[in-house]
Amino acid sequence: MLSQTIYIHYYQSPVGELILGDYNDQLCLCDWRYRKMRNAIDARILKGLQAEFVEKGTPLLVETQKQLQAYFEKSQTTFDLPLLLVGTNFQQTVWKTLQQIEYGKTQTYLGLSKQLNNPKAIRAVASANGANAISIIIPCHRIIGSNQELVGYAGGLSAKKKLLGLEQGSQMELFSISP
Repeated sequence: MLSQTIYIHYYQSPVGELILGDYNDQLCLCDWRYRKMRNAIDARILKGLQAEFVEKGTPLLVETQKQLQAYFEKSQTTFDLPLLLVGTNFQQTVWKTLQQIEYGKTQTYLGLSKQLNNPKAIRAVASANGANAISIIIPCHRIIGSNQELVGYAGGLSAKKKLLGLEQGSQMELFSISP
């Protein structure tokens, strides 16, 4: 029988605190603890899985922290974790497409919309991007504005710039942060 519990653990990353969630040995949450949409994201996941949060470490959460640490140390560029995407079919499609953006590369909202064969869906794609609950691992930080500016990020634009800087090194001076 499957558990109706999402085991959560907090992880202090070099760019901000994350909340990690394990539901039946699948990562359903790796998100910024203090983001603006925290309550809405949590409510969507809890309702979608008909579960509750319990603070407790698990082997998957330990492995997630280990892989995140390796990412921050630049010794790992991809993640190998079982993911559970909780959202609408459209959101899940966007999140799966985000995973195709290679380490060190960026894409625009328009480019992502075109990749989904729906260039007019820019706002819906941006909304799905913002609803991503598995940050860094599903690399929504790699989405930039059409004018090449850093725009909108749940962890804050400073965290986004640091993540892209980690991945791109000296290329970061090409980006500006829009207000």
